[in-house]
Amino acid sequence: MAHHDPIDGARLARELVRADAVWTDLRVVAETGSTNADLIERARAGADAGCVLISDYQASGRGRRGRAWTAPPGSSISMSILLRPAADPILWNWLPLISGLAVVEAVRRTAGAPAVLKWPNDVLVGERKLCGILAERVDTEQGPACVIGMGINVGLTAAELPVLAATSLAVLAAESGAAKVPTRNELIVVVLSELQELYRRWESTSDPSSLRWAYLARCDTIGHSVRVVLADREIEGVARSIDSSGRLVVGTSAGREVVSAGDVVHLRGV
Repeated sequence: MAHHDPIDGARLARELVRADAVWTDLRVVAETGSTNADLIERARAGADAGCVLISDYQASGRGRRGRAWTAPPGSSISMSILLRPAADPILWNWLPLISGLAVVEAVRRTAGAPAVLKWPNDVLVGERKLCGILAERVDTEQGPACVIGMGINVGLTAAELPVLAATSLAVLAAESGAAKVPTRNELIVVVLSELQELYRRWESTSDPSSLRWAYLARCDTIGHSVRVVLADREIEGVARSIDSSGRLVVGTSAGREVVSAGDVVHLRGV
């Protein structure tokens, strides 16, 4: 199916790239392999913090654990940002979390859909995934940087969704008269505006407690039975909270486990 929802790079740059903004450069390309890979290359070449790269079509998008992610041209938002935080690296775990929170708030504002988070940063509506986020640390001559990529399903039809557990704003709007489909331009502006505010809050404090409470208010994982798939093992228990570093706290039969990275499966009805 053809999708006609053009991304207006000039308009986005006018609205988002300002002297007082986090975003310093915004580029839109028709097609690329991976916006994350492109920005990692630019970061190593010395690109400044605040670069934003958006592609109308991403041929080789990647998710966590190297999973492929793709969508038809014009149907989604494939966007990556480059940050060079000065904060303590132990707090960098917050970057993917606040990115997910920014998308949740933007979807709620622009589409009226009850988006929530699955720890750390999958954006869900109900049990279905609307957006995935991948944060990658990059070592450069200018110091460490972080590239955060996000793929938001906007105009995909049910037949175009890559898996049954996925959804899009178009599918949600078709299912419910309460939801609508914003333009990609509108959604990008709100996502980056929300993320700018959250990033500034994160950068300006050594105590992320206010961010923690904002995240917990939108996190559907907390309080549920979960299976967490780690690199070398799996754990099951009840997701109790997140700690001050953004790590998931799970109560298991063996005691308290604190997880900094892993794939979470919600065990409904357990």
